[in-house]
Order: sequence, then structure tokens, then C-alpha cells
Amino acid sequence: MMRRYCIITLLLYSVMLCINIDAWSSLKRFRHLWQPNINRVNESLSLKRDPLNSLKGKLQSINFQNSAPSQGGREKRLFPLFTLVKFDNNVCVGLNGENGTCIAASECSKRGGVSSGVCANGYGVCCIVTVSCGETTSNNNTYFVNPNYPSTFDGTISCQLTLVKSHPTVCQFRLDFLQFNTRGPETTNHQCIYDQFIVSGGNPVSTICGNNADNHIYVDTGLGQTNPVTLTFVTSGNSFARSWKVRVSQIRCNTIYRAEEGCLQYFTGISGQIKSFNYDPNTGLQLSNQDYSICIRMERNFCGIQYMACPIDDKDVLANDGATMARMARSNGFTLTGNTQAMQIASMTGAACQTDWLTIPCASNTGRLPTSMMTCIDRICGGTFNAENQNLNASSVISTVKPFRLIFHTDSVEAPNDVGNRGFCLNYIQQPCTTKLR
Repeated sequence: MMRRYCIITLLLYSVMLCINIDAWSSLKRFRHLWQPNINRVNESLSLKRDPLNSLKGKLQSINFQNSAPSQGGREKRLFPLFTLVKFDNNVCVGLNGENGTCIAASECSKRGGVSSGVCANGYGVCCIVTVSCGETTSNNNTYFVNPNYPSTFDGTISCQLTLVKSHPTVCQFRLDFLQFNTRGPETTNHQCIYDQFIVSGGNPVSTICGNNADNHIYVDTGLGQTNPVTLTFVTSGNSFARSWKVRVSQIRCNTIYRAEEGCLQYFTGISGQIKSFNYDPNTGLQLSNQDYSICIRMERNFCGIQYMACPIDDKDVLANDGATMARMARSNGFTLTGNTQAMQIASMTGAACQTDWLTIPCASNTGRLPTSMMTCIDRICGGTFNAENQNLNASSVISTVKPFRLIFHTDSVEAPNDVGNRGFCLNYIQQPCTTKLR
């Protein structure tokens, strides 16, 4: 719509310019009709007074007229100033590294954005739009920030942002948590009773809180003009420095980055890392009341996927004694059930996982022979990542079920049986198609 408005405006200016040029040319022709008679009178008077000088002046006038630029040349130089330039409003990267939208400078100002560098060969600017509480936006690549940003916020508030589709072909919103630091859950049952992040208007999204920087979610909106989606940060109580910066991207239905339907998280690429919300190897607490799907796009010529619990660096471990550091390095990448605060908990699989679990379809260990006769399992829980039941050694786990999809489930109760569980952090790498993997 805005490009059409710009084109119409430029066309009107071009028409007005042509009218002025035609009027100026007509006036010049009108003057030429009378100029010969005046010239002949002047010439006759000049010849009578000074014939030689009069002839010399006439020759100079002829030379000047031949050397003057033509009206056509003048028009050719003026026309390029009004050439229509069309460019797509694609994603661009601003001078500060943030994603923006390539649009005209005037349009960026109307949207309340800030120009951050040029794009489209200098015809557009990379427009960065930042919004906060109580606003509505339909702009792609909008940044939703806390009050007083970039300073932290310490107080009680219900901060809402309303998202409207920029086009009917938008099917999803992707929310990237560039910053997300709110008060975590209470420590008994790990429920978000102090601070909450709530998504309403799209597919069901579990409430989350705590530290979720570098994580993301997808919100399905359906095809066509649907109801707006509302993002809400609810904070309660003082004495906590909260901050958030959420990049909102609008995903069209026909793009390769559209997530499969029903996927709260969607990962692309041959390898990557998946973390549960509020995961931290030292201070994180697994959130209660979670139930969502995590999807990984199957890349071309890859038929399987392998998962490994994230290794814990020594610098990330708070304990000083070697035994505790070794235990944490083995287990803190995956702790879902049991009292993992007191000791390392063995892996649990299948029917043994009744409260909290991670589903990996038809999962099995890789890299070594199983300790007993085993078939593929779906649920894994406990305090060690392993597809075998009651194993204290972490293992890589592989699955060849397509599409690649995990399901994470937690109930509403932790204590007294489940204590100190952090959640999970898994690295994944897709496996190429071979005679064994198809």
C-alpha cells in the first residue's frame, strides 16, 4: 500500500513538471513570433548608425545561439530526478546489528522507527521499530522492550503488546527472546506465581518465567485476517531487576522458515542446541505445567537425528570439590525427575516416567552395545540422559522417526519427590542417509 502511495505521488509530480515545461516552451514560441519584427526594426536603426558594429554583433549572436544547450537536453537532465524506484521491503541488518525492514525514510518516520543505515542501493533505510507497554504493531521485526529500556525495571506492572498481521498471508509470529530476565518460579513446585509471560490469541502457549534469553517460540495465527495476538509480561513485587527485549518476526505461509503446525519451537540446520525454559546448570529450575512440541526441520539427505546432553564447563560449575563437579558435569544437562539436588539420579524410561518426561520417538542409544535386551522407547526422564532404564552413564540417543519432533511435559507438582531439577539442554546433530538410516 505504501509503495503504491509513493508511486502515485511521484507520477503527480512528473505530470506537473511536464505541464510547466510545455507552458514555458509555448511562451518561448510566442515570443519568437514577435521577435523577428522587433529584430528587423532594431537592425535597420543600427545599420544607419553603425553598419560595421551592427554586423559584428549579429555574428556573435548567431554563435551564442549555436553553442547554447537545447531545450531537449535540459529536459533530459531534469527527468532522472523523477525516475520511479521500486524495491522490496525485505529484512535488513542495521548499523547496530539488529534486524529491521528496508523501507523509505518517510515511511520509517511514520511508523515511529529509527533509520539505521541504508539499503536497496541507497533508496531505502533499514528501519528499526521499538515498542513497549500498551502499544499495537503490525510491523515485521518489531522489538518489544521493558519500561525504562535499556535500564532494568523493578516494579509491578501488566505490560501488553498487541500484534496485528501485516498481510493476510502471515501464518505465524516468531518471538526471539534476545533478553528475558524476570523473577523465576517459586522453589517448591516451580510454578510462575511472581512473574509471568503470557501469549493469548494464537495456539495455546504455556506460561513461562525466569531466564529465557536466546530461546524462542512460534505462535500459530492461521491463514487470513484473524484476531490479534497479545503478549503480556506480568510482574509483581520489587527488589528484582527485570529486563526483556523480544524480537517479533512475521512468518508468511509460503516461506521455508514456517514451523510445522503445533510446534512451539522450531529449529533449522544440521546441528543446534535445545533448552527447556528457565534452564541453567546452576540456578535454573524446571518450570511446571509445560506441555509443548519441539520440532527440527529434516535437512536434505539426512534421515536420522542424534541427541546429546550438553556438557557443563568447569567455569559454569559453582562447586569447588572435584567429586561434586564431576557429578554436575555428568547430570546437570538433563535432570527432570527425582531428588537430583542430593545425588545423581539414574535414567528412567517408558512407563517409569509418569510426571515429567521428554518424548523422543523410538529412541535408542548409540555408540555402544546395550546392557540388556532393549527395544526403542519414547519417554526419557530421571537425572541421566540415556535411552536405557536405570543407567548412571549419559549416552547419545538416536531417532529415525520423521518428522523430527520432541514433546516436553511437566505436571504441576515437584516436591517432595522431585527436588532441584534444572530441566534439559540437548545438542543435536542430524545423521546422513545410509543403508542403515533411511
